[in-house]
Amino acid sequence: MAKILVTMPDEFLHKIDGVASNEQRSRSELIREALRTYMKRTVLRNPQKADDEAKFLENLIG
Repeated sequence: MAKILVTMPDEFLHKIDGVASNEQRSRSELIREALRTYMKRTVLRNPQKADDEAKFLENLIG
């Protein structure tokens, strides 16, 4: 699994950690789920744009 570096304000990170702790899951797991939810919502809102972006990313990856 790849690792990334994300910069965010300390206060926001503390909120993320609090939610993760309350749900008894890791910070990474919570952030992955949040991104999955965001991406799914984006696809539902504008499927053509989401499809175009997916194709663009596929071309970048190779």
